[in-house]
Amino acid sequence: MKKKIIYFLSLIFIAGIFIYSVFAWLTSYENPGYLLMGFGHWSLEMTAVVFISIQLLGFFIFYVIFRLLGSLLRYPNKMITRRQHNKTDRSQNALIEGLVDSAAGNWVNAEKVLIRHASNSGAPLLHYLTAARAAQSRGAIEKRDEYLKKAADQSKGVDIAVGLTQAELNLSEKQFGDAVKTLTKLNSIDPTHASVLKLLHQAYRSLGDWDGMRQLIPSLNKNKVLMEEEVKLLETETYTRLLKQAAENAKVSEIQQLWTTIPSHIKKLNEVRSIYFSAMIVVSGGAEIETAVIDAITENWSETLLVIFGNIKSNHYVNQLLTAEKWVASHPENPVLLRMLGKISLKCDQLEKAEDYLSKSISFEPTVAAYQLLGDLFYSKDDKNKASECYKYGLELASKKIEHNVEGIYSDATL
Repeated sequence: MKKKIIYFLSLIFIAGIFIYSVFAWLTSYENPGYLLMGFGHWSLEMTAVVFISIQLLGFFIFYVIFRLLGSLLRYPNKMITRRQHNKTDRSQNALIEGLVDSAAGNWVNAEKVLIRHASNSGAPLLHYLTAARAAQSRGAIEKRDEYLKKAADQSKGVDIAVGLTQAELNLSEKQFGDAVKTLTKLNSIDPTHASVLKLLHQAYRSLGDWDGMRQLIPSLNKNKVLMEEEVKLLETETYTRLLKQAAENAKVSEIQQLWTTIPSHIKKLNEVRSIYFSAMIVVSGGAEIETAVIDAITENWSETLLVIFGNIKSNHYVNQLLTAEKWVASHPENPVLLRMLGKISLKCDQLEKAEDYLSKSISFEPTVAAYQLLGDLFYSKDDKNKASECYKYGLELASKKIEHNVEGIYSDATL
């Protein structure tokens, strides 16, 4: 305002000097000239000095008048603009205040301040999203959803930002189904968005949706959301979970179909192969994987695979026994192998051989399972004393293990 007043006074001063200069220049002549104008019966005569001075003065007066009129006409718009600027400034200050209150945990005040000035803000999205977080933090889930809806309605073109906030809030409230629904929609909009993929991974894990996780893994790998080693671990966990779920459904075809979809580098892992073989045994499909188990043991010796082999309901137990006995040459003192040989011998009704194998297994490593099998063998021979003795040793061994585990838990708890 001060600048405008100074500008106006300077203009008057310059105009005055100019008029005076022209007047002085013309009056320096002896005959500066005159002007005669006629209007009907009227005539007007004046010197050129006076005429020019009137023209200059009139131009200046009209200029000033029109400037004033222009300012008056623009004044309402200026006032509206100024009020809008003031509202914007207040909304910006409110946004800062709301963010500070949210950081300090003053959820109620933050929500109140943010919503009050959201409509006048140049960034209403930030107001509504921050207010949604504040509302959830104080347990107002309905208000949270209301603010998220307003954010989506008034901030077109930012579906990802609003959706990510909604998904994050759903996950923090353990609303995993809602989070998956929102993130799936966002993934269809931008399949390469790293944050969407990361949250979708978290949601599937929390929900236990391993089939969804399986479909997500290629995108996680392609878009470098997880490191290569993390992807491999996730693949292993995912297919392990899927195999266990398939086993619970008791369908051989489903397990076999799932196995064909597993990447070859995952199939080669002993842990995954063991779970697949175990799942097939659970659903009475052991005979179909007997050859594969034998190949796996031959390729990579594993006691876990030996136990699985011993639990297969084979169509030819004698052939199974002959196959297992070939491994004794390279592993003559392996207690697990000897125990499995004893178990298979029992299935073949070769009791003397079974007793020999089980006794050797116990001599190298006493186990509850070996005592149980040997006790069953003696019981089938009607030698109840020896059977009772084996059961007794097995129970004592089992009780010692339980006692040891309890002591370990107590020791850990007291550290």
